[in-house]
Amino acid sequence: MLTSAGAGVLMFLFAAPAVAAPTDDTPVTFEVSAGSLDVSAPAGPVDLGNAPPGGTITGLLGPVSVSDTRGGATSDWTASVYATDFTVAALTIPFSALAYWSGPASAPGSGGGTFTPGQPAEADRVALTGTAGAAVTAFSHSGGTGGSTVTWNPTLVISIPLTAQTGTYTGTVTHQVA
Repeated sequence: MLTSAGAGVLMFLFAAPAVAAPTDDTPVTFEVSAGSLDVSAPAGPVDLGNAPPGGTITGLLGPVSVSDTRGGATSDWTASVYATDFTVAALTIPFSALAYWSGPASAPGSGGGTFTPGQPAEADRVALTGTAGAAVTAFSHSGGTGGSTVTWNPTLVISIPLTAQTGTYTGTVTHQVA
């Protein structure tokens, strides 16, 4: 009988259920993919008002934003702006009659690094150029990593030439970022 009891105890020891581990790890992976560098501006048309020949029109263009989701080791970029001539029928007010100042960011920029307005105050306003290659800086970002976003509301100042004739003049203000 002892032999039977001893064999039963041995069977119990070898047939005991396995004890669960207190932890178990599962490796998880994901990828951060590169996004893009984009600028957005009001679709318009934006009506800045009116003034007589020799007068000045000052108005806000509306919010302009840059979004950088490229996810790089650096997230430097420069947004710039230029304009076309303003016309009605065969009449023209040249782009050079248009001054621009970015003003400060509408809200603090997000992402690391430094956000710098091209023209922080009205006294810094600049005449716009007429080509993309000679565009003036509107806003820039340097330093930081990953991505960044910022929005500003630029002011346009149009000096109406004394020789201008009446009419509703139309032109285009273009923002670009690189």
